[in-house]
Amino acid sequence: MTRRETLRLLAGAPLAMCMSASRAAGFLRRPIPASGELLPAVGLGTWQVFDVAGQAEELAQARAALSRFVELGGAVVDSSPMYGSSEPVLGDLAAGLGVHKRLFLATKVWTSGREAGIRQMEQSIARLRVALKGPLDLMQVHNLLDAKTHLATLRDWKTAGRVRYIGVTHYHEGAYAELERVVRAGGIDFVQLNYSLAERAADRRLLGVAADARIAVIVNRPFAGAALFRRAADRPLPGWAAEIGCASWAQFFLKWILAHPAVTCAIPGTRNVKHVDDNLAAATGALPDAATRRKMAAHIDSL
Repeated sequence: MTRRETLRLLAGAPLAMCMSASRAAGFLRRPIPASGELLPAVGLGTWQVFDVAGQAEELAQARAALSRFVELGGAVVDSSPMYGSSEPVLGDLAAGLGVHKRLFLATKVWTSGREAGIRQMEQSIARLRVALKGPLDLMQVHNLLDAKTHLATLRDWKTAGRVRYIGVTHYHEGAYAELERVVRAGGIDFVQLNYSLAERAADRRLLGVAADARIAVIVNRPFAGAALFRRAADRPLPGWAAEIGCASWAQFFLKWILAHPAVTCAIPGTRNVKHVDDNLAAATGALPDAATRRKMAAHIDSL
């Protein structure tokens, strides 16, 4: 994206804070508003794909994917105790590869009650083997479950240096009103939400609210599960997609997301090395301007 295109896009969004984007070695990075720390704009989700404890072939795939992810400059890896064995698998693989200090590790608390939350968060930190890198980078309240209770604990933990950043998550627009309330109340660093060419509701208010509140945005469900791939099926990319460097539908879908300046990072999940290559390539080269984003959305709507 050129400087002029960036400024034109920013002018159309309520983002006065906003998005200085750095491309170290050609890879798009976005700042965490609370600190200015730069994060690679494409991360890695672990739901289902890293829930593979005891499965030799799948573990080898996950190891190769994580290794390639780090090699290409990826850092943000998101997990949860809800995701089966994903946390211990991620922790063990990262330890085996010696990459903990190159990762930005994010996980979640998914239970009710203060003491239960503390126990679960301590278990997650142990499973992820966070001691190999220092404090956990990001702890989030999963799906807003008992958010008031857990955020109080997490604010204390952040002050004490046990976690670097705190946030909340949800995966469905039905929770946007509550997400907005928490975002507006302040005292968090991240909000994680669903956003894609198939699920655009965050465009209406929530992304702008997060930007105004100087809160980083992690995007889950960037492919709406697999719905966008099913919609595109075996259709070829439109010829004009090459103008923004799209070589695949995955890059088309991700570049549309990353072009919104409120978005800090998208976290497609995979343990396929080829998909890691494909996904991270979306954070290189040009990004669509506002007019091209509208054209991309219209094209998907026509399929």
